[in-house]
Amino acid sequence: MARPKEFDPETALRAAMETFRRRGYEGTSVQDLVDALGINRSSMYAAFGSKHDLYLKALERYGADERAKAEAELAGGGPALPALRAFLLSYVDAALTDAERNGCLVTHGLMERVPGDPQATTRLRAALRGMEDAYSALLLQARANGELAPSTDVKRVARFLVTFTQGLRVMEKAADREYLTEAVDQALSVFRAGPMGRPRGPETALPT
Repeated sequence: MARPKEFDPETALRAAMETFRRRGYEGTSVQDLVDALGINRSSMYAAFGSKHDLYLKALERYGADERAKAEAELAGGGPALPALRAFLLSYVDAALTDAERNGCLVTHGLMERVPGDPQATTRLRAALRGMEDAYSALLLQARANGELAPSTDVKRVARFLVTFTQGLRVMEKAADREYLTEAVDQALSVFRAGPMGRPRGPETALPT
């Protein structure tokens, strides 16, 4: 007899994460999760707990993945601001290659679960802090490179970028590439005039 396929909790968690990303929390039934994970209900409950428990685990993993992606793509010794533009446009590219425009699990969670679900709210805020930290590290590099004024308030600009990114993830569901690219360039144009409107020289202009 063939041996039964082993249950891989990591693969199952990622399948659940993708299901919640596509359907949202309320739109995902236990049966949807059972089908996506390829296991029966009792095995799912034994491995992950309730649907809500599994959702919280999915949020944690998704937030960690997004932070790791940001840290990897924003790291490096080259010019920081072009790297930031490329990173933001990578979200645009990913959205436009997704036929269903399913978007971001964190963005959906912020709109669907906050503030009524305190446990989800805690995890979603942690995901946002992770992105803020990744942006802050890049901005510190940009300031050290002379791409930003020495007086730049890195935390303030990082929070602006987190907020802009969430808006971008919403607009990805409806807008085309030209619209989204113009939005990214307009958001980054703040650096041409210096952070939050402080005058800067022409050396801060982003490449086209």
